[in-house]
Amino acid sequence: MSTNTLKTALLLGLMSAVLLIGGEAMGGRQGLYMGLGFAVLMNFASYFFSDKIALAMYHAQPVNETEHPEVFQRLAPMVGNLCRRMNLPMPRLYVIAEQSPNAFATGRNPAHASVAVTAGVLQLMSDSELEGVLAHELGHVLHRDILISSVAATLAAAITMLARMAFWFGGSRDDDRRGGAGGGILMMILAPIAAMLIQMAISRSREYDADAASAKYVGSPYPLIAGLKKLESESKRIPMDATQATAHMFIIQPFTGQTLMRLFSTHPSTEERIARLQAIR
Repeated sequence: MSTNTLKTALLLGLMSAVLLIGGEAMGGRQGLYMGLGFAVLMNFASYFFSDKIALAMYHAQPVNETEHPEVFQRLAPMVGNLCRRMNLPMPRLYVIAEQSPNAFATGRNPAHASVAVTAGVLQLMSDSELEGVLAHELGHVLHRDILISSVAATLAAAITMLARMAFWFGGSRDDDRRGGAGGGILMMILAPIAAMLIQMAISRSREYDADAASAKYVGSPYPLIAGLKKLESESKRIPMDATQATAHMFIIQPFTGQTLMRLFSTHPSTEERIARLQAIR
């Protein structure tokens, strides 16, 4: 079993445990059964459909010769050349109608990978900078960490939704639904934090690895360095309507103005990433 497969299994187990504990806290034995059913459903959905869920959350549109042909003519040659260098199959390409510049890769393996870019990143980047950004995203595909990222996004969103549902549970005197308001409030507070901490644990080092892959396969670290500088500046100038559950998927932490998202950052600092890239010879 590969390291990333083991990490994915561990992540699914941890997220499932939160769902089970949270269900019991909110509704006693009945809540535990509901949490178990929800965990089974979400594990299945997150493995097979997490990429589609993530793309749908941002209303990503397919890019091909008939859908967004101008974007396709710019992206396809770059991605095709990089895939040949990395020995990867061609991923599906998507564009997000969002002015804040960003990008992410998703999918359960290289054969089922997708790369999505925002309209903002297409407008902001020169061709060389865009190639550096795309190489970073394909680095995630190459390292097979897109499944972990996609699963985390789906399950974290599910746990956060369950925590919000805690407002509507509790207070029953039925022994099968013991747990009450206190358990619901505890779930509401702790579940999103647990989801974010797990996301942080799987995200930070993989960004360095994908940065290094970009430098290797582009042939220089400087296109990505220039791209990261622009992303850092413009993402603050044009905040993105992103969710905490999916923040770790993007090449740079989406800046939303929300204090909680800044506190639980899923990315290393851009300054540190640039410093590491500059050290590459």
